[in-house]
Amino acid sequence: MSSHSTHARRHLRAPRAEVYHALVDAEAVTTWMVPDGMTSHVHEFDAREGGLFRISLTYDAQTGTGKTTAHTDTYHGRFVKLVPHELVIQEMEFETADPAMRGLMTVTYTLAEADGGTELVAMHDNLPPGVSPADNELGWRLSLDKLVALVENAASSDSK
Repeated sequence: MSSHSTHARRHLRAPRAEVYHALVDAEAVTTWMVPDGMTSHVHEFDAREGGLFRISLTYDAQTGTGKTTAHTDTYHGRFVKLVPHELVIQEMEFETADPAMRGLMTVTYTLAEADGGTELVAMHDNLPPGVSPADNELGWRLSLDKLVALVENAASSDSK
């Protein structure tokens, strides 16, 4: 694996259908796909193959340094492939004037049945040279922890 890719794996105590829904639902994405210390705003989110999305992440503290503006990272992209309950592939890029932060990235989520729940593998390929793989992986871990909490809480309240 090159230094310009990161991956994360999680086991979720929730059905694949619920995990998949959280990957393709704008409201859910606003909740989980945002690192700690940032707020998410979904401008556009058309979850179908070829559908576009555009999302801004803004640092809560004014000390955060954004890629798009002083305190915000905005990225846009499209859904490349959607296989319900199994696969989500997205291409995205940061909106930035900084050449070190430019470039088309690919994010792939693979879902599989595992131990009464779902095994999620998330791959983030083609990171721009200015993005630290370690920072990206940390951001992934924090975001996926929020995804786990979101779908496991939904699954436990559904079973009551």
